Amino acid sequence: MDVQIGDPYIEVENLEIHYGPVAAVGPVSFTVMPGQQVTLLGPSGCGKTTTLRAIAGLEKPSAGVIRIGGDTMYSSRSRINVRADKRGLSMVFQSYAIWPHMTVFENVAYGLRVRRKSRAEIEEKTRAALDLVQMGAYAYRHASQLSGGQQQRVALARACAFSPSVLLFDEPLSNLDAKLRGDMRIELRELQHRLGVTSVYVTHDLEEALAMSDQIVVMRGGHIEQNGTPDEIYNYPRTEFVADFVGSANLIRGKLRPDMSALGVVALEADGGHIIHGVSHGRTPGLNPVMSVRTVHLRLSTERPLAPVNVWPVVVRRSVFLGDITQVHVEWGGRELVIRQTVPDGLAEGDGAWLSIATGHCVLLEAE
Repeated sequence: MDVQIGDPYIEVENLEIHYGPVAAVGPVSFTVMPGQQVTLLGPSGCGKTTTLRAIAGLEKPSAGVIRIGGDTMYSSRSRINVRADKRGLSMVFQSYAIWPHMTVFENVAYGLRVRRKSRAEIEEKTRAALDLVQMGAYAYRHASQLSGGQQQRVALARACAFSPSVLLFDEPLSNLDAKLRGDMRIELRELQHRLGVTSVYVTHDLEEALAMSDQIVVMRGGHIEQNGTPDEIYNYPRTEFVADFVGSANLIRGKLRPDMSALGVVALEADGGHIIHGVSHGRTPGLNPVMSVRTVHLRLSTERPLAPVNVWPVVVRRSVFLGDITQVHVEWGGRELVIRQTVPDGLAEGDGAWLSIATGHCVLLEAE
């Protein structure tokens, strides 16, 4: 079946994976549009790698449907389960899976040889794949002589060599040091854009997910907590888990103040008596409403800001220098709030200050 314009290229529908009586995943449903990169993000054990392996055909689901390019790869109802090597996709693993006794060229050419391509085609496609990842000059070096970053490039070249319709990435950068990981994020994203290949990426690293994704699927306990663009996930988290996992946030509970709420703006009275105004984002406050307030959006100052709401006197309790940022803990209405700022404010422990935040950066979470 051909994929029509506007149709998803990968469809995961009510997917469930059980290990005996234990439900590891599901039911989960999401789609990936042609040329899009979707990231499955979540802590260890949330089911993201198991879901990826099911798409690859390396894990047999218990129920649901998986379609790639409009063709059914797995269906519990129709009893379809297409073999992994027949799904037209390629996978890049966390461990690289590079054979150290082979040269770089032989590693990349291996998949083409298994597919019984001609010598000329193997030569052409292997060279092209190595040039794509800037490893052409290393073609005849043994893989055991390469750095971690170079091995990762070889694994990527091997995955791209036979022009798969889908690329799957299972935490491919987690074994690299922080600096190289940051560089490789950019390279991988640029490569995915150049190839225009549809891809699914698994990571537990927030920065990686935000930097590399068109869409992020946040998973927890085998289920999807939220599915949206990086901007939506970060700025408008649905639940306490997403707000806390995707970036650093203060979660502020309180009782609804209908007398101060209007036109999409919600007011909560926190336990200490402070009133905080935020946006509802179309959500209805529950019995115990909670707002998410990102630590980077809070502002400290020595003089009172002119804003009419969301301005409070606070006392600095401690300040922690973290290199690019300084983390400041303040006492706010009988509880502690955390502020992360790039510019040191010179405030010391015990100093009084003014804390403020824009209403649009205080987001009402969905009732759980």
